[in-house]
Formats: sequence, C-alpha cells, structure tokens
Amino acid sequence: MHSSNHIIKFADDTTVVGLISKNDESAYREEVSFLHIDGSTVEIVKSTKFLGVHLAEDLTWSLNTSTLTKKAQQRLYFLRRLKRAHLPPPILTTFYRGTIKSILSSCITAWFGKCTVSDRKSLQRVVRTAEKIIGISRPTITDIYTTRCIRKANSIVGLCQIVVTKLLSE
Repeated sequence: MHSSNHIIKFADDTTVVGLISKNDESAYREEVSFLHIDGSTVEIVKSTKFLGVHLAEDLTWSLNTSTLTKKAQQRLYFLRRLKRAHLPPPILTTFYRGTIKSILSSCITAWFGKCTVSDRKSLQRVVRTAEKIIGISRPTITDIYTTRCIRKANSIVGLCQIVVTKLLSE
C-alpha cells in the first residue's frame, strides 16, 4: 500500500482513502484498480454516499447538492401545510430550522466551497421559497456556510490553544 493511501474498515463497509496532491492521483488509482478483499475484487463506483455526503468520482458536488435540494424541497410541502394551518412565524421558523436548514447545511463546510454557481442558486432557491412561506427573512445559504466555517475555525483555534497551554504547563 502506498503511504498516501489508507484502508478504513467499518463494521459493514471498507473505504480506501487516498491523498491526491498536485492533481496526481496515480498512486490512489493504482491502489484501487486491483483491490481485493477476501478474494473478491472490489467494485469501483462513479459515486457513493459516505457519512451522508454524496461523493462523486470526479470530486464535483452536483450530485450532493441536487440530492439535498430535492430532499429540502420535499420538506417545503410540509412547511406550506403548516402555513395553511395558520401557525405563527416562530413555529414555522423552528420547523424550517429543524427540517430544511438542517438538510441544506449538512456537512456544508466540506462541500459548499467547491459548489458550482448553479448548485448554489438551487440551494438558495429553497431558502428563498421558505422565506416567502414563513414571511420572515432567513440567512442566505452563503451566510450559513460562512457562519459554520467561522465556528469550525474558532473550534480549531480553541483546541490549539488548549494543546499549547498543556504543553507549556508541563
């Protein structure tokens, strides 16, 4: 096995993870082209769902965003039903945050930065539709991404400070 590749084994699944740098994926491709587990050749797929995120062979995010958009659009139906039942905006907002925003922002820090403009527009369309139904402005999908990235960066900085403090106190 090449040093930049690792096999991760789960209870019912095995994944080969490889570091591709400078667009050179030859070591990874060489590793997975003849991968055998228990005598069976492992199938190479065009896309897979890993931890809830759709990963495509070409590392684009269109499949992931279209899946999330479709799922969120299905939830808009229920938001409309709640609106027709004359529920107040705070309850509609809670429903939006729990069932639509949570879908749209799932692992957003991993994939949103490399989304195409058309994928971003389709995600934002869902947010705008929800705004119209609720009657209250909601953060844009880009704002959600930015907030999550800042939160993640602060978390990393906080962990680094803890490590440095422990190292200096020893």
